[in-house]
Amino acid sequence: MKKLKTVLIVWISIYPLITLVNIFCLSYLTPYPVYIRTFILTIILVPTMVYILIPFWTKVIDNFEARWKKE
Repeated sequence: MKKLKTVLIVWISIYPLITLVNIFCLSYLTPYPVYIRTFILTIILVPTMVYILIPFWTKVIDNFEARWKKE
């Protein structure tokens, strides 16, 4: 169950973030080669995931689990 929880947290964090970054940044990045675009995207995505979104969703899901087990 722990791996499933991790997969869920990563997925609900990464999918909206990648979508938003593509919507807002893709037009600015198209002139650059793929390896530069990938580098720029990872500079944005990885820290946002690690320091903001994964801790946030982990806390949300942990709170939900605690309430679920209480009832």
